[in-house]
Amino acid sequence: MIDKEEILIEIMNTYGDELLRLIYSYVKNKEVAEDLTQDIFIKVYERIDQFEQRSSLRTWLYRIAINQSKDYLKSWHFRKVRTEAEDFFLSHTVEKTPEIRTVEKAEEEELVHKVFSLPLKYREVIYLFYYQECSVGEISELLKVKEGTVKTRLYQARRKLRIKWNEEDL
Repeated sequence: MIDKEEILIEIMNTYGDELLRLIYSYVKNKEVAEDLTQDIFIKVYERIDQFEQRSSLRTWLYRIAINQSKDYLKSWHFRKVRTEAEDFFLSHTVEKTPEIRTVEKAEEEELVHKVFSLPLKYREVIYLFYYQECSVGEISELLKVKEGTVKTRLYQARRKLRIKWNEEDL
């Protein structure tokens, strides 16, 4: 018999931060993202027996997280969400001078802000493709859209980001 608690602990250790960042990319609020992540792990615990392995565990978890996030965005709780363009999922550091780190951090924060200002359908593909390194096929499966739709949204999102970036230079 499968020990559900051990499996859940392993899933939480392996995917917890990843799911938290994914959910944050939707809801733009750290506390809400943490609450939704906990809710997802409760669902996973209750439904782990239903995982049929037709897709990877990661894909199954992402599907649950995306659905939970979209449900939240449709709910009445969402009316108070405010954008927190903080250094939430930019957690890599390299030894550089303080000046270079300051400039790079400002540029990263600006990029994150611009990504979060995109409509959801563009923001989610950018996040999954660049930050979670999902393939176009995986994104297609997660979002239940055709691969061509994912490619189009990526193209349009990049174009919108380029326009936003260039507007600032004027």
